[in-house]
Amino acid sequence: MSSTTSSLLDSGLVKTVCGVQSHVDFADTQANLHRILGWLEHEQVQGADLVVFPECMLSGYCFASLEEALPHAQSIPGPATEAVAEICLAKKMHVVFGLLELGPQGTIYNSCVLVGPSGVVATYRKVHLPYLGVDRFTAQGEGLYRAVPVDQMRIGMHICYDGSFPESSRCLALDGADLLVLPTNWPPGADTFAKYLPNARALENNVYFMSVNRVGTERGFRFIGNSRICDPNGNPIADAPHENEQILRATIDCAKARNKRLVRVPKEHVIDRWADRRPAYYGAIAQEHHLERKID
Repeated sequence: MSSTTSSLLDSGLVKTVCGVQSHVDFADTQANLHRILGWLEHEQVQGADLVVFPECMLSGYCFASLEEALPHAQSIPGPATEAVAEICLAKKMHVVFGLLELGPQGTIYNSCVLVGPSGVVATYRKVHLPYLGVDRFTAQGEGLYRAVPVDQMRIGMHICYDGSFPESSRCLALDGADLLVLPTNWPPGADTFAKYLPNARALENNVYFMSVNRVGTERGFRFIGNSRICDPNGNPIADAPHENEQILRATIDCAKARNKRLVRVPKEHVIDRWADRRPAYYGAIAQEHHLERKID
């Protein structure tokens, strides 16, 4: 081992991360919690600093009404986060998983929660809601996109359709995220996104990017898998290009994600992802553009 590699390991900036491309049982939180805990005992995730599960991993996705979904929502903290926290404490790891979060006055959010040895670290509520599945009935998440520090690694969370909006990833990267995690429920039609967008989001922000999709079917909807982890150059470093269950595992170097100034040829070819931005020209991005939403 070189002195440079040893120094990085000692600094805590090199981390092991896993994504679990899993089947989900529709409307069975107990079975899905058991599945999460089972995956966390799998030999391939042992020693990982972070393990990420798909969107709505706890509940399933294809609910037909708010009333049908409500019994499968949980508070945060709640029974599922407490059970996961026990595993995190025993294994000294952190876990991100998707669930329906029970909100005030009978509302629910499509959320993902970051849990560690001490319990809930952070919660993210999905901001961009497609007209699909339970998202037709969930409340819109509010608040700024924030990177969450975890043992010298900075994690940015967003969910599925959020990834279609580059502003989400950019805001998380500007807030200092080293790794962007995107728990998803991608059905057919999202194949192109799964194939190209994780790479692009990683490259344009010079960060690591992990998309974690589910597999299986619910009420006629098939989920396509195709999870991926990309490095800051947009190269896949772990891939599941199929619809089978699989654990993705990769080593990331947070220092590489934090270096936005890329010197390819000294004094001749230098790319600086942050210094070369021109925010004064981006005003249209933050303006409201109201178009009628038609449902066929």
